Amino acid sequence: MKTIKWLSAYETTFEKEDFENTSTFATVTILQGLEQYIRACLQSNETSDFIRKQFFAQCEAWLAWEQTEPERTLILIGNDLSKGVVPVEKENRLWRDVTGWCYQDLTTMAAQVDLIWYGIATRLKG
Repeated sequence: MKTIKWLSAYETTFEKEDFENTSTFATVTILQGLEQYIRACLQSNETSDFIRKQFFAQCEAWLAWEQTEPERTLILIGNDLSKGVVPVEKENRLWRDVTGWCYQDLTTMAAQVDLIWYGIATRLKG
């Protein structure tokens, strides 16, 4: 029997450790708000390169969890921050840049990537 767990970085009770602790994941786990998770990582005042490497390592852990058992499914959802006006504030520009770089790394690792824009899904990979 499949169990589903939906973790959202948009919740007021969000702790980034919830996203990182794969031992609490259900058979189907959905991680929503990757850009907010990345923003939480940026608050550690580490360099953007360090955050990107840290995110890549976390993605490897997520994918390893998924591949351990054939019935496991991991769905990662993140908003695209690259559309629209470039933010004036340095912190928000850094968040936008690092999020884009992390998404690029994630898409190289993922088996399937879908872009959903205005409710219309476009398969980019897989």
